[in-house]
Amino acid sequence: MKAMILAAGRGERMRPLTDHTPKPLLTVGGKPLIVWHLEKLAAAGFREVVINHAHLGEQIEATLGTGEQWGLTLRYSPEPPGALETAGGIATALPLLGTAPFLVVNGDVWCDVDFGHFCRSTVGNRPTCPTAGARLLLVPNPAHHTRGDFSLDGGHITLARDDATFTYAGIGIYDPALFRDVPAHQPMKLRPLLDAAIAAGTLQGDIHRGRWVDVGTPARLAELDQELQSA
Repeated sequence: MKAMILAAGRGERMRPLTDHTPKPLLTVGGKPLIVWHLEKLAAAGFREVVINHAHLGEQIEATLGTGEQWGLTLRYSPEPPGALETAGGIATALPLLGTAPFLVVNGDVWCDVDFGHFCRSTVGNRPTCPTAGARLLLVPNPAHHTRGDFSLDGGHITLARDDATFTYAGIGIYDPALFRDVPAHQPMKLRPLLDAAIAAGTLQGDIHRGRWVDVGTPARLAELDQELQSA
């Protein structure tokens, strides 16, 4: 299975830190945020990783190179200024990702999930990733997102209910057929595709109750940095 790291965001909430450094290269726990992902992917047995980028993307390529130091092969999917949103970015990178389901990881999260276990595990007899759908990693709602994104019903993701919601962790396994109607090189958000998959019954989910951080503000970056430095 291949993996894709989403690294094209501008990081507006992280300014001024991201004025001269792309958010995935911000240092946390002594290394760039994206390097935590690369190390975990390599440890889980991944060998090919696609990284999209837009804002200061040349810094990402210069810093990470070919991926050889992690035993990985890195390929890049450049996007225009302003980027293409999540679905547009994935659709544009499909020629690099192939025809099999692939793992997608947001470049601006930190998570202690075992990528290998997540990609191999099943609940009952359901597949790792449903056809023309996805399997998302969900987490308990953080303090900054108490309303959550979705609910879960027997392994199937549903629209959010008031009684029990979870937050999408920015980590999921996607069937490329989910993006078949998304034009390459055009901006498009991911949520409409996920809502369509819910309606079709092809959006599944697992809950991760370990450590997860949406590194979206300088304060959360500093808090995570202190935590990892002290570990």
